[in-house]
Amino acid sequence: MLINNVWSLDTSDDASFNNGLVQPFLNYNFKGGTYLTSAPIVTVNWYADSDNRWTVPVGGGIGRIFHFGKPPVNTQISAYYNVVSPEYGADWQLRAQVQLMFPK
Repeated sequence: MLINNVWSLDTSDDASFNNGLVQPFLNYNFKGGTYLTSAPIVTVNWYADSDNRWTVPVGGGIGRIFHFGKPPVNTQISAYYNVVSPEYGADWQLRAQVQLMFPK
């Protein structure tokens, strides 16, 4: 799980911010390198009105680790529906990932 909060040291209204993030990671691995995953990114703007503060996605996706030549490559695609979002926030998130891995 990743937990993060970032806030400004400047207290003027124009430059002030206080934002948080929580990202749990859940994977189920199959033989052969395929896996199911869910890693929603829940965000919060602590300065926003209470009904516009949170973005809470629910969903998941599928990934596969394979070899492209010698180095392994991790690919993944997932979709998340935002069950809670700010007034002008997105309804959906789509995430695609390609990760080159260089093990020792």
